[in-house]
Amino acid sequence: MKQITSASNPLIKKILLLQEKSRERKEAGLFVIDGWKETQLAIANNFEIDTILFRKGFGLNFDELATENVIEISEEVFDRISYRGNTSKVVSLAKPKHMALADVKLSENPLLLVLDGVEKPGNVGAILRTADATGLDAVICCDTHTDIYNPNVIRSSVGCVFTKQIVVCSKEECLEFLKKKSIAVFTTSLKAAKNYLDVEYKKPSAFVVGTEAEGVDIFWEENSDANIIIPMRGQNDSLNVSNAVAVVLFEALRQRS
Repeated sequence: MKQITSASNPLIKKILLLQEKSRERKEAGLFVIDGWKETQLAIANNFEIDTILFRKGFGLNFDELATENVIEISEEVFDRISYRGNTSKVVSLAKPKHMALADVKLSENPLLLVLDGVEKPGNVGAILRTADATGLDAVICCDTHTDIYNPNVIRSSVGCVFTKQIVVCSKEECLEFLKKKSIAVFTTSLKAAKNYLDVEYKKPSAFVVGTEAEGVDIFWEENSDANIIIPMRGQNDSLNVSNAVAVVLFEALRQRS
């Protein structure tokens, strides 16, 4: 079995670059997964694993692996490439999936989420965790520059970035897709909006959410079946976007149950 004990090893340097720079990930066609649980989710959802590096002393079950390229890393070097160090156990390199709208498979009564310009990796990751919990059909990212394989997205999603269909496209392409599939659009908004509890989501539905700073683009407010709002009882006018997503999605599930 291969072993690495030096932080100056070319592969270790490459991993550090892949973690830091989106350009490096795109050029290499690889991204970094920090954690054994996250790696297992990637394997279970048919992501192609290039390399698995495990911390010395971790009892890895080789029957669970999706690659023969497995490397043991000394504790000191592993702690250099893993955000969580000893609790992580495994760091993997995997190949990204690039899904188009035409590739999305929908259930009989689909429920989707549209992220309009949401870019903070921590928010995107938390949203994807909720998307997994609610069993969404797909997450569509519009007009965003966030790399969904950013290490912070993977970490904050606890690997749920691998469990959902995720598409990156323009808002125009997204709206055309939703109309073609007869999916109602519900846009979270602070303007002329209905209480989210007063709207029915039992039919095929897509929720559109934007950033806390800017909200959603007016494009979505003008093209939605209904603009909805979560009433606030305090002095602030809105929730963190990931919390807002959880509120409206679980209300949709409650209605559908």
